[in-house]
Amino acid sequence: MRLRIALLAALSMLATPLLPVVAAHAAGDRIALIIGNAKYPDNETPLKEPINDARDVADELKRDGFEVEIGENLSGDAMRRALDKFYGRIKPGSAALLFFSGFGIQSARQSYILPVDAQIWTEADVRRDGFSLETILSEINSRGAGVKIALLDASRRNPFERRFRSFSAGLAPVIAPSGTLVMYSAALSSVVSDSGADRSLFVGELLKEIRVPDLTAEETLNRTRVGVTRASRSEQVPWISSSLAEDFAFVAGGKVARVDPKPVAPPVAPEIKPIAPPPVAPEPTKSEPIKTEPTKPVAVSRPEPVKPAETKPAEVKPAEAKPAETKPAAPRPETSVAALAHEPTVVALNAKIAANPKDINSLYRRGQVFASKGAYSAAIKDFDETLKLNPKDVEALNNRCWTRTVVGELSTALKDCNEALRLRPGFVDALDSRGLLYLKSGKPKDAIADFDAALKSNPRLTSSLYGRGLAKQRSGAAAAGELDITNAKAMDPNIVKEFAGYGVN
Repeated sequence: MRLRIALLAALSMLATPLLPVVAAHAAGDRIALIIGNAKYPDNETPLKEPINDARDVADELKRDGFEVEIGENLSGDAMRRALDKFYGRIKPGSAALLFFSGFGIQSARQSYILPVDAQIWTEADVRRDGFSLETILSEINSRGAGVKIALLDASRRNPFERRFRSFSAGLAPVIAPSGTLVMYSAALSSVVSDSGADRSLFVGELLKEIRVPDLTAEETLNRTRVGVTRASRSEQVPWISSSLAEDFAFVAGGKVARVDPKPVAPPVAPEIKPIAPPPVAPEPTKSEPIKTEPTKPVAVSRPEPVKPAETKPAEVKPAEAKPAETKPAAPRPETSVAALAHEPTVVALNAKIAANPKDINSLYRRGQVFASKGAYSAAIKDFDETLKLNPKDVEALNNRCWTRTVVGELSTALKDCNEALRLRPGFVDALDSRGLLYLKSGKPKDAIADFDAALKSNPRLTSSLYGRGLAKQRSGAAAAGELDITNAKAMDPNIVKEFAGYGVN
């Protein structure tokens, strides 16, 4: 590869001595896999942007000399086949590009792209059903690709993260082999609100810059970052990582002048840093479209416990168990079970429970689905049955606490949260749930204590950060509360709507 590049450079010097040739890689040595996943059954509605974006990117790359394979709404098996085919097309020294638009999630400091049929209820499921970006890039590298490019428009708030609140939002930094160029549509650990448009701002700016002649790939992506940052007024700042060892252009045969006419530095987005929580130590690693009916994100969780560092939440005194007289804001209306009868996930779980009424996992998961869809009474019944089978199921206790809190059954909810924390001291989810309960009960100081404890374990837990901000404001610390709220909204633009659904404004 180096010999080839050197020869191209030498020939270029003879023809145009002032403009070195960018390694363009001839047609056949430039391959791309484009995936647009929009129809996730666990999401409330199909995503609008991924399919159109994937098709537009595929069309552009074809014009630029790439051999392109495109997949839409791919299941796990279909994604695996598409990736295997992609790997098999890679030749030594070729340029290989992956574009993915859909849901991504980080776990254990790695980023995963998700197929439409991902069944994620615990963090371990992410590694089972998701596809690690690091693993993909490593496999591409092992096949001998000289240039490896990954473009991910996957920094979206997804329906899976709320199921284990130890999550971090957005995507994680990638440890990639040399010769790699990676770009995310948003900053690390950040998410982008769904604009409701048919195409994303990120892809729009990317395609505009790809069509600019005489740019290296790095220059193209840097200009894209500037364009997105400006267009969003610094609310969306894409992330780029490059270890390219040679110049590469998206347009085959392009030439690049080394002097860039007036490079423009992007506006600097303000760095978001919550005040109170300290850093937490990292935790230990042409397919057929899948057509499914959408379901709504699950708002409750089933995480692995994380103990906060020597932090004890405020103890609950018996006298404090009675909620305040102040009536909380009403949550979203109750959904009937009949309205969910044809939801694919509910249908599958109903069948399992009919075959085995003591299937505790299915009862628990159906309770989660009911809670996420607003069928709170049905959810509580499923959690009741789960706890009859296992009274020490701390996740079921926490989720019943959360559901009861949402509907205003605060005294019984408090008992559930207290029992969950007795069985598993420092349980982050239960701390977060009880903090919400205290917030709705008119006890902001107790809420702050629980949110503080939860944030010790996970400083980027937006529900606790936003809840703490509201609690601080209600306890008289307006400025500190506003800072927490601002930081939480920056990490999760949908957090206000989420709390409104809990009956908290």
